[in-house]
Amino acid sequence: MTLSRLLLLFLLLPLAAPQVARADDFPTSGRVEYVLECMYRHDGKQEYLYKCSCVVDRIAKTLPYDDFVAMSMASRNRSLSGERGALFRDAAPVKDMAGKFRDIEAGANKACAVPQPK
Repeated sequence: MTLSRLLLLFLLLPLAAPQVARADDFPTSGRVEYVLECMYRHDGKQEYLYKCSCVVDRIAKTLPYDDFVAMSMASRNRSLSGERGALFRDAAPVKDMAGKFRDIEAGANKACAVPQPK
């Protein structure tokens, strides 16, 4: 099995079985990473500590953590160039995951008053 097929399997596996999202299933480190990255995208302003925390809390109520990891990775890596990025750009299921994640994140950003990053 090629590396790209293994990666695709890793991305799609959490979506194979329906799960109920629980707000307490996101590890603290996962929440902190999301908040720090979100704050960074907004010039590190202190007010975004609370707003970005709101966003990740809303996402946690919508998605199980494994789905969040797979979907956010699919979304974040769509801009990779070359052969490695082709998996994220070309595979229809991965495109769908990335799109769904962007929609969920956009809704959470709107609810928490977080503007789209520059």
